[in-house]
Amino acid sequence: MSLGAGLVRTTCSTGGAPGPGAGAGQPSEGLLDPVYPRTQGALLKVAQMVTLLIAFICVRSSLWTDYSAYSYFEVVTICDLIMILIFYLVHLFRFYRVLTCISWPLSELLHYLIGTLLLLIASIVAASKSYNQSGLEAGAIFGFIATFLCLASVWLSYKISCVTQSTDAAV
Repeated sequence: MSLGAGLVRTTCSTGGAPGPGAGAGQPSEGLLDPVYPRTQGALLKVAQMVTLLIAFICVRSSLWTDYSAYSYFEVVTICDLIMILIFYLVHLFRFYRVLTCISWPLSELLHYLIGTLLLLIASIVAASKSYNQSGLEAGAIFGFIATFLCLASVWLSYKISCVTQSTDAAV
């Protein structure tokens, strides 16, 4: 009895934004998507960007005690913020329709997985090296909040299910 090779299927939820040809009363053409800013995915992206910006400002305006730890934290927060802004603009201006050579759901998933891991590491390092300075502690806390929001975005946007396929020819 063979269990067969495992197959992983992923589906992406756009957070309530209508797909192509969906919604009779909503405009499907135009540069700007008027529905996207009110979707769950867009609101999560805005919350992530705000918390990352606050974390960056808290660390940047504090006195540093360990240069390498906080410069790493700053780089991770700003790079993550820029990438989330890019994906927000891609969905807002519907660039995914023009640039079809890129798998946008896959690239966004990979960004969230790698960016969340790096942000978690940076927040742990920042929290351990804060030396009871309130600005550095606040930056680390907002880093953890942004990490949680990124995990929530991955959890709510992507449904991953593992299905086993049978390799037996006889049914």
